[in-house]
Amino acid sequence: MRIIAGIYSSRRLKAPEGYDTRPTLDKVRGAVFSSLGGFFDGGTILDLYGGSGAVSLEAISRGFERAVICDKSKTAVSVIRENADALGVSESCRILQMSDMKALQMLAEEKAVFDLVYLDPPYEKQHNEDVIRYLEEHCMLRNGSRIVVECLKEDPMPDAVGNVSRYKRAEYGITAIVYYRFNEEES
Repeated sequence: MRIIAGIYSSRRLKAPEGYDTRPTLDKVRGAVFSSLGGFFDGGTILDLYGGSGAVSLEAISRGFERAVICDKSKTAVSVIRENADALGVSESCRILQMSDMKALQMLAEEKAVFDLVYLDPPYEKQHNEDVIRYLEEHCMLRNGSRIVVECLKEDPMPDAVGNVSRYKRAEYGITAIVYYRFNEEES
């Protein structure tokens, strides 16, 4: 596993050992970032199921300023810290070891707002629609913020959750990548 593009291009990343983490394949991660525009000028990403941290570290390599990376696994959090340290971007990463909902509640209390949210929970434990609803209801998205969901291709994903609307879907083997955009209601 490696960083695909940006200032840390080709740098290798570690992945947590075992079967608890399913890292996003380099090919899929590359396609996701190409679909999002390739490179960025600042912004903050929330990676709610961090695993190795590869998605957030890719985002930083491509121009995101900050990343909040969450994973409930102590092993995953340790690997995320190692990867961020190896790239020299620890100061740009806030790494949280806690459940998805606990992290969302804490971040909502802090009035955190995100430009990009990446959701790639274990396939059998997904509740993506609830997470998207929570992000919207707690004003954690900017107008135009995007949410990317990685799920099984047969998983039903809604066309919209409140003001968060699906605008693209792509499939890679057994995986689907579903893209959403938040647009504030017009007054």
